Amino acid sequence: MSKLDALRGMTIVVADTGDIDAIRRVKPEDATTNPSLILKAADLEGYQPLLKQAAAWAASANNGDSKIVNACDFLAVKIGCDILNIIPGMISTEVDARLSFDTEAMVTKANKLMTMYEDAGVSRERVMIKIASTWEGIKAAEILEKSGIHCNLTLLFSLPQAVACAEAGATLISPFVGRIMDWYKSNSPDMDLTGFNDPGVQSVTSIYNYYKTHGYGTIIMGASFRNTSEIECLAGCDKLTISPDLLEALEQDEGTLVRHLSMSNLSSSPAKIEVDEASFRWAMNEDPMATEKLADGIRRFAADQVTLEQRLESLL
Repeated sequence: MSKLDALRGMTIVVADTGDIDAIRRVKPEDATTNPSLILKAADLEGYQPLLKQAAAWAASANNGDSKIVNACDFLAVKIGCDILNIIPGMISTEVDARLSFDTEAMVTKANKLMTMYEDAGVSRERVMIKIASTWEGIKAAEILEKSGIHCNLTLLFSLPQAVACAEAGATLISPFVGRIMDWYKSNSPDMDLTGFNDPGVQSVTSIYNYYKTHGYGTIIMGASFRNTSEIECLAGCDKLTISPDLLEALEQDEGTLVRHLSMSNLSSSPAKIEVDEASFRWAMNEDPMATEKLADGIRRFAADQVTLEQRLESLL
């Protein structure tokens, strides 16, 4: 048995890509995209007709949004629909990162994306809307969840963020393992960051212990992996979203995989944390890694969104 097969026996495996061909190869349960992955997909030869479809739809849409905004939304939803034709589970589609500090705008965008999915014949039970784990994003998710729209809170780097998301009733969170490790590698280059010393692994483990101790139903989906060791250390997590190259590496590895996260093997019993807006913002202020990586992630996704808009603008 490969480590990928063993992992599938204890964790739901999600593909972190917008590449349809890669998803066909790795056969995940769910899939997730973001502006960076959509941009990479748009560079592939097979997606060029889809870019033209997006431009044509945007030119005819009359919904109050600009042509370029409509083209980007069409592309994200169409890629999501194509992926759903292949996988049995859910797709996560991200709102524009530039809206990350505007609760009302995120709710409006999420409703638009969900309407587009439903117009395409996709049930909302198969879609999650990805939103950055800012305070405003968490409040948007709280509103959306109450209206029946599932949310994936992304760019999550700390336990206070995770607690606030769970209290808001978010369906799923995506703590970013590799980006946490990147920060410590840059700021503390002499630290041993391997195996269970990886601070990204430690962060997800602490969130898992907290959620399971206090009975939260929010799904934990580790994301942003740099190597297979990080994945193996989190075997047993509710879900893990993994890039195609790391999925293929796990598939080719016939070694033994040990389950490290489980309800029967909680490594601690953390005390309950109360999180309101003031305490959330203070906790983020006191955590330079979480603050810097959240801001950096929003900037990166926003930059890729702008690049995608420029690509589509030439067609419009």
